Amino acid sequence: MVSSTRLSAMNHFLSPSARSVSAVTASVLAACCLTACSGDGGEVPAAIRVNQVGYVAGEKKFAYVMGDRDTLADAGFEVLDEHGDTAGQGTLGPSLGGWNDTYTAVRTIDLSSLRRTGTYRLRLVGAGGEPEVRFRVAPAGRLLDPLRADGVRFFGTQRDGGDVLADATGREPSHLTDERARVYEPAGTGPPAEVGGPVDVSGGWFDAGDFLKFTHTTSYVVAQMLTTVRDTPAVPGLREEARHGLTWLDRMWDEETGTLYAQVGLGSGGQEVRGDHDVWRLPEQDDRLTVRPGDPDYLLKYRPVFRANEPGEPLSPNLAGRVAAAFALAAQTGAEDDPAQAREWLDKAAAVYARADTRPDAGDLVTTVPADYYQEHSWRDDMEWAAVELSRGADALGDARASRWRGEAVGRARAALREERGGTLGPADVSALAHADVLTSADPDDDLADALEAELGRQVETGRKRAAEDPFRSGVIPTDFDAVPHTFGLLATAELYARVTGDHRYDDFAAQQRAWVFGANAWGTSFVVGAGDLYPHCLQHQVANLAMSRTGRGDILRGAVVNGPNDADLLKEQDAFDGSRPCSFAPEGGPWSRYDGHGAGYVDDVRAWQTVEPADDFTSTALYALSLTAARS
Repeated sequence: MVSSTRLSAMNHFLSPSARSVSAVTASVLAACCLTACSGDGGEVPAAIRVNQVGYVAGEKKFAYVMGDRDTLADAGFEVLDEHGDTAGQGTLGPSLGGWNDTYTAVRTIDLSSLRRTGTYRLRLVGAGGEPEVRFRVAPAGRLLDPLRADGVRFFGTQRDGGDVLADATGREPSHLTDERARVYEPAGTGPPAEVGGPVDVSGGWFDAGDFLKFTHTTSYVVAQMLTTVRDTPAVPGLREEARHGLTWLDRMWDEETGTLYAQVGLGSGGQEVRGDHDVWRLPEQDDRLTVRPGDPDYLLKYRPVFRANEPGEPLSPNLAGRVAAAFALAAQTGAEDDPAQAREWLDKAAAVYARADTRPDAGDLVTTVPADYYQEHSWRDDMEWAAVELSRGADALGDARASRWRGEAVGRARAALREERGGTLGPADVSALAHADVLTSADPDDDLADALEAELGRQVETGRKRAAEDPFRSGVIPTDFDAVPHTFGLLATAELYARVTGDHRYDDFAAQQRAWVFGANAWGTSFVVGAGDLYPHCLQHQVANLAMSRTGRGDILRGAVVNGPNDADLLKEQDAFDGSRPCSFAPEGGPWSRYDGHGAGYVDDVRAWQTVEPADDFTSTALYALSLTAARS
């Protein structure tokens, strides 16, 4: 995740290759509109929005039609099967509200009666024109397994160090100097000051579209991956990719000195030095730099490492908790195949957990440098997560400490409920993961179990109430950052709630959220690369941008999850970055802003980090949520 300070002004011109990709995208969008839109008050186009990945057989299935309320007043719909026979028909549902001044009504099409696996065609009747929109109905695994595999491949593209996967991007080994990195302290003004080293912090994953590496997000991602390995159907390559991240996380923990390293790389530099956010390039170019100490690009090649704590001092409890949880999950998932290695992971987890400062001063939680990249205001959920995973790891290995950690998990769950109010699942709040595992493995008493179930339900209910007021039944605030990953967080929590309680009251809500991220939204686009017919192509991602300019492929980062819609005011002026290749998609007949509404906007443009920058935590949350859904089939 990056800050707006990484952008520098530059005139932006659309290249011929980008224009050709825009034409492909426009043809897809045009297929969803029933009439041409005129700019002089002519007829408003009616647009159909469907889940482009497909609807799970047996679930509630809704599509949406957006248009002028008068045009849609008497409209109906017809569904044709693969043979051209009528599979369903009916009238549109009542208006769910207007979206903007052009699309004054959004109405539903109930497709729930379609249960047979197949590909269908949906068209409107009585609203002018007869374009058709295709969609699928299939079991969850058949629809979602390819997306889960794509999510794993995304992390292969994110790899740093000597063990990179070239695939379609043409990646080469990068940042090999991280093997002997120096430790720095951040300075209030000016460049950071060297204080130690060398340390080996090579490998791992780039955090997002830039090349920084964070313990805060990597521990979240690794723990989430290993939870997916433990609890859901197998995903090819997931266990191996989790180990890649785990190996780097282990390097960031120096047990001998009691030091946890928080970050590799300097985000934004200043007048004296350049940081990661100041240069658009391929990562392997950093290794080819010829620099001396004091040169502006010195910290691009010889990247600084920042500590989370002074050697031997207590650790910020949020970081200690999630790192310990990741190590403990490594113990759980490896206990059967390699118990000796698993015991080592469990001991590492215990050592990190024991160093947590459980009386931190307000505002002292450590995340990144600067902390604005990822903010966190809670830590009891992280420590609850650590304790319950330690207990499960100990149980798997027959370790006598299991009972103590189980009791601590129960106590920390009570403290989290009492002192903190959980938000949406993501790197800033892991309470849903912690609560679910306490419920299933820590044997809480009835009162605590009821409270934990109620808290999981409250988190989902917050989204459901928002969805009831949204024309597309989205459970997030579309003008906030992280709308798409928050949607996947709600989806995962809804699935967890059903799993631990047996109560499926939120299944319809979960299906609506899945449909929204895969195209049943105002913009008619999926927010996962490679998922559906229309998805982001012009990512704010340096490797993808420079590789796409060479290959012309828009799906080069398949599986990546982007931010999605954001505050429309943030998108009015986009600055290009020196060295980036121009790339922009726009729907036929006008800009994406034609579909903006309720204060939210979206653009598919390499300059728009606010909407189309992918991130590791976005993608791991999606992978976990979709895996929980696939586990039900």
